[in-house]
Amino acid sequence: MSASAPKLVLLAGMNCTADLWADAGFDTEGGGVIRPTLDRPSLRAQVEALLAEMPAQSVIVGHSLGGIVGMAIALAAPHRVTGLCLVSTNAKAPTDAQRAGWNEWIRRLDDGASARALQQSILEPLLGESVAAERPDLVERTLRMGDETGDDLLRTQLQLQLTRVDLLSRLSSLRMPTLVVSGLDDVICPPHFHTEIVSALPDARLVSLDAGHLLPLERPREFGDLVRSWCAQRVRASAVA
Repeated sequence: MSASAPKLVLLAGMNCTADLWADAGFDTEGGGVIRPTLDRPSLRAQVEALLAEMPAQSVIVGHSLGGIVGMAIALAAPHRVTGLCLVSTNAKAPTDAQRAGWNEWIRRLDDGASARALQQSILEPLLGESVAAERPDLVERTLRMGDETGDDLLRTQLQLQLTRVDLLSRLSSLRMPTLVVSGLDDVICPPHFHTEIVSALPDARLVSLDAGHLLPLERPREFGDLVRSWCAQRVRASAVA
C-alpha cells in the first residue's frame, strides 16, 4: 500500500491477539497497519473507542467478533471505511444458546478458569479436528493467544458479545467494497453465514478457503495474498472512481 492509501485496521476475534495476523505479510504494507484490541464491554462503546483511534480513512479487516465490530463501525461511520474484509464471522443477532454459552464462560472465569483453559476447551471448533491433531505449532499459538488475552480482557469481550444485535438487516446500506472470507471447515461461523452477508451487501465478493475458524492463522499466505489483491483491485479503484 502506498503512503496515501487507507490504512489497514486489523480486528482479531475473541480471545485472539495480533498473532492471528502475524504470518499474513501485512507488516510490509507501506500504508501502515494498526491492530486495536477489543477491550470495551459493549458494542456501542467499542465502536466509539475505535472510531476515536482509527485513521480518517481505513480498510477494516475483522475476524469473528472483530468482523462484527467492523460491520458496526461501517454502519456507524461509512465515510470512514473505504473497504471492509469480513472473515469467519456472523452478522445475525445472538441466539439464546450463544448467550447461555457466553454467560457460562463468565461464570467459569469467576470460578477461576483461565482464558487459556477456555481456549483449550474449543480447540477443535477453532482449528478443525485434523489441524488440532496434526499441527501442534498452531495449537500452541492458539492457546498462547488465550494466555496473552488474559482473564479480565476475555471477560470484557464476553460482555461485548452479550450486547450484539442484528446487523444483517442493515447491511444493504453499505456501499464500500467488501471481501467476505469463509473457512469451509468452520463450524463456529459456517459458510452459510457468509453467503447471507454477501447476499445482503451491494458490493461484496465471497471467497472460501480450506480452513477452520482461525483462517488467518491456518492459511496465512493465501489469506494475506487475497486481501492484498482485493485492496489493489477493488478498494483503490473505488477510491479513485
